[in-house]
Order: sequence, then structure tokens, then C-alpha cells
Amino acid sequence: MLQAAVSNPSFRDKLKDIIISGKLAHPIVEGGKGIGASNGRTSGAFAAAGAVGTFSGVNAQSYDANGQIIPYVYKGQTRRERHEELVEQSIRGGVQQAKIAHEVAGGNGRIHVNVLWEMGGAERVLVGILEGAPGMVHGVTCGAGMPYRLGDIAEHYKVYYHPIISSARAFNALWKRSYNKTSQWLGSVVYEDPWLAGGHNGLSNAEDPDKPQDPYPRVAELRKTMNGFGLNETPIVMAGGAWHLKEWEHWLDNPEIGPVAFQFGTRPLLTQESPVSEYWKRRLLTLGEGDVFLNRFSPTGFYSSAVNNNFIAELRGRGERQVEYRTEQEGLFSEPLPVGARGRPVYIQPDDRARVDTWKAAGHTEAMKTPDSTLIFVSPERGNEILVDQIECMGCLSHCRFSNWKDHDDYTTGKKADPRSFCIQKTLQDIIAGCPVDEQLMFSGHNAYRFAGDPFYAKGFIPSVEQLVKRILTGY
Repeated sequence: MLQAAVSNPSFRDKLKDIIISGKLAHPIVEGGKGIGASNGRTSGAFAAAGAVGTFSGVNAQSYDANGQIIPYVYKGQTRRERHEELVEQSIRGGVQQAKIAHEVAGGNGRIHVNVLWEMGGAERVLVGILEGAPGMVHGVTCGAGMPYRLGDIAEHYKVYYHPIISSARAFNALWKRSYNKTSQWLGSVVYEDPWLAGGHNGLSNAEDPDKPQDPYPRVAELRKTMNGFGLNETPIVMAGGAWHLKEWEHWLDNPEIGPVAFQFGTRPLLTQESPVSEYWKRRLLTLGEGDVFLNRFSPTGFYSSAVNNNFIAELRGRGERQVEYRTEQEGLFSEPLPVGARGRPVYIQPDDRARVDTWKAAGHTEAMKTPDSTLIFVSPERGNEILVDQIECMGCLSHCRFSNWKDHDDYTTGKKADPRSFCIQKTLQDIIAGCPVDEQLMFSGHNAYRFAGDPFYAKGFIPSVEQLVKRILTGY
């Protein structure tokens, strides 16, 4: 029996604590999420439990003296003015969340801040948070793009950086262009599964969104690449798809994978400390398999994973009520169609006329032009909402296909605004503020359906972060 025990170590013995951002911690990382879905309270609680907490640096929330959330307010008349207000408020909120996390952690674990490279003013916001909360942030995670400057920023502020990538090829490019110069501050490499992770996903044009790949060979390839650069002891953080770590036991003590930790983004939503609304938490408990939808509606242009609710259905409807057009008669485009307030004609194909008439009869009478020489048809109320949202753009992204904003140079993408997308900051601010979750963008990982069948959540049980971390360490 003794020999068997030695040759077959227990799961907990295999799940080793690792050095991450300069300190030994449990191999459990809170997923950053965005716009308030992870904050100082949640990240501090993960760190207090000996794990790694991550607060979102994306439009982080500030509080007044009574602990009430201070909403983001924009007074500027131009997009550039509103963008400057957004950056200022984001820095203020991020600094406050860092201080809360530091206080809650009590010196335990690690505190990371998560930023998106494609968010508007990303570098300025990150630098503002690090300067405003010195010594309180131990690491920076960053994805949604190719953050070449991340290592330089981390080195300057003496914090560790954790790039989020979805392939060995992406890390190879980052390393050769930049990270080889700041390797001492590389805290880990986060592999985010582009098919299973919640929020924005790093699917490349060569990968089929309908054909998910096994993460093991992809991560083994990443480890081989990292080892070739002398990064044998740098941890890989597996993000996306982790639920019961027992299911990942073959990754532990495995030289093909090396030091590994696991990121949890969806499970922390259902905790006592989680800032999401009670309705959102209860909705998570009712999701079924397949209810999370991989789509490309995001104004970033990236794929993203979200709950397939009324919000997503309305966006899908816009794309389905769509026909090509020309501004002049051209070949098959011979059927005149008056559009706009002045009723100026464009030309569609005769075969599309019946579909357009059907959509109009159903109330979708407003035709809106897209950058791809197509028209979509929406109700007048929806059309007005889309136009107002585009006009009120506050520059939350570095490039936005919905509003055609760009956060540098001439401040425009040079393309028409795309009404098939949406204002991502507006809906994420609304859902975190408690608006009905079925009517807003509800990001989630594809494993969210497992809440309903996991005995840990029986009878609607919602754990504390500490209880969740202890549970995960058991393998379940």
C-alpha cells in the first residue's frame, strides 16, 4: 500500500503551488473580465485565499464616500473630448480598485490588473493605474491584440507581465520582437482557448470557429517554444474550459506542459463577492449546454463568447435582414429602392425585393447602410438608437467598427460606421449596473452550463471566493 501511495501521488500533491509574479501561490488565477465584473473586492479575496486575483482595468468603477458607484459621465462635445474623460475616469477607478484589492488581500497571494490592448488609451490607463497605486499591483495581464509594449511598461514599473495569447506562433512573434529584452519580468504566459474562453477570443483566420481543437497539443507546442527561449520554469496559465481540475490531472507533473496554473473566469461570477447582479447570478444557474454563443458581432472585430439571449438574437436578426445594394444601376442590381429621409434610390437585385417587403411589413422599415455595400433593415426605434449610440461614442476602443472611431492619428478608421455591431461600453456598463441581463451583452465561458449540474451549487448555493478556491483545490 505504501509503494502504491508513493507511485500514485494524490491529486493535491500533483497540483503544486507555483511562483507567479515573484511569490509562491496556489495555481488558481481569477480571470480579469471587463467593466466591473471583477474588481478590487473579488481580486483581493482571491489573493487572501492564497491564489491570484485579477481586477479589471477596463473602465474600472469608482465609489463615493458612501460606497455608491460613481457612474461614468461625459460632458465633452466631441469624441476626442469624451475619450479624454473616459481615460481620466478609468485611471481613477483602476487606482481605487487596486487599493481595495491590496487592503482585502492583507499581504497574501498576488494581485494582477487586466487590460485589453485594443481598448482606447490602453497604455495611458495602465500607466496611470501603476503610478497611482505603487506596490499594490504585482502583475499585468493583457490580451485582445499583440501587446508588444507590455514588457517595457512592466520593466519600468517593476511589475510582472502576463501576455494572453492563443497560439505558440503569437508568443513567438511577441518574444522575438519585444519580450526577449524584458524576460526577467515575464511572470507567465496565459494560453486562452479561443473556442472555450468567455469574452473576446483570439481565433485566427486559419482556425474554424465551429471546429474546436484540443488545447493539450497547442499548449505542448507553446511549452516547446518557450523552452527554446530558456523559459522552462515560466508558468503557463491555462485559460478557458477549466472547471474541475481533476479533468486536467494529466497536465500536472507533465514535462510536456511544465509549470502550469489554471485561470477561472466564469466560476468567480457566482460568488458572494462577485459584483454582478443577483439576477445575473441566478441566470447562470439555469444555462443549458450550447447557450453560450461564439459570435463576431463585437465592434473590436474579434470573435467573442456570450450567452445567446435577446441581445444576441437582435444582432443576429440585423445580419439576417440584409441585402446587397449599389448606388447606381449595375448588372443584376436593377430594382430601385428608396432609402433615407429623402427617399433617394439605391438598387438591389429583383430577387431580394420580396424579402425586403416582408421585413418592412414586419416593422423593420429603416434601411441602414453598412461598410460592405449592404443594407440592413431595423425598426425606426432601433435605427434611432443605433445612430444615437454612434454619435455619442466616447472612444472606448482603439479601433471601433461600430462608430468608426480610432484613438490616434486622425481619430477615424476611414470606414463607414457599421450598424450591424453595437456600443460595447454602453451594454457592459448597463449589465453591471443591474439592467435586465437578457437585454444586454452577457459574456460567459462555454462551460457556464455546468453550474446547473455541479453539486457544489445545489439548491442555488453561492460560495464565497475562499470557499470556491478550497473547492477547486480538491479537484472539483
